[in-house]
Amino acid sequence: MSPVKGDVDEEPDGLTGVELTRARSAELFAVFRDEGAPEASRDAARDALVHLHLPLVEHCARRFRNRGEPLEDLVQVGTIGLIKSVDRFDTDRGVEFSTYATPTIIGEIKRYFRDKGWAIRVPRRLQELRMQIGSASAELTQTLGRSPTPRELAEAIGCSVEEIVEGIESSNAYSTLSLDATDNGEDSTATMLDAIGIDDEGLEHVEIRESIKPLLDRLEPREKKILLLRFFKNMTQSQIAEEIGVSQMHVSRLLNRTLEQLRAAMEEESG
Repeated sequence: MSPVKGDVDEEPDGLTGVELTRARSAELFAVFRDEGAPEASRDAARDALVHLHLPLVEHCARRFRNRGEPLEDLVQVGTIGLIKSVDRFDTDRGVEFSTYATPTIIGEIKRYFRDKGWAIRVPRRLQELRMQIGSASAELTQTLGRSPTPRELAEAIGCSVEEIVEGIESSNAYSTLSLDATDNGEDSTATMLDAIGIDDEGLEHVEIRESIKPLLDRLEPREKKILLLRFFKNMTQSQIAEEIGVSQMHVSRLLNRTLEQLRAAMEEESG
């Protein structure tokens, strides 16, 4: 009886279904790996191996049910991983084929979900770089106690800063959401636009304020007060003039002179 075309009608005493599958798989791999066997026999053995292990693909695919993709599609994708495993499997490794094939099948299904989730088609290298950035960022955040800079990410991954920036920007193409979508499951007139925050101008200028603090400390008390009233309390020159008891023109001259001093001091420090 041919090891490729023969079917087992009855299970021999003492052998389980798993043991029969292993024995059958070993027979088929022996034919498939036999370079001296006819090409037709080897192709038939390959097809039989794929068919024999389809239940393994279905088992792996069921782990990803209820994620928005039909089970039939997941089985088709997983079968691609199974075929790759059959072609690459080395019987001399002493590893069960199911053990070897399972990670490849699951990896193929996960890759399908990853590619399916991009609203705009992004090159595979950027998709993979995005995953590397996410992993490296989590590790560096734990180590450094803060978010890593693009340069630190580039050094950790082994690429350029420009590639890191490109990878981060590509994340904007992943799983975009309608601005009118809501996630509370209830009818509502509110839209996503209502939930989007605005730029915090105070936070935006924190770095600038911190950098000029030492320069402000060098000013005379009156000049410092004028600056604080003008730029931190948003008072007009007329209001400042009333506050400190001088004319608006004098406030304007003092303000211009103080700003020139600060500008010169900053240029000198940066130089």
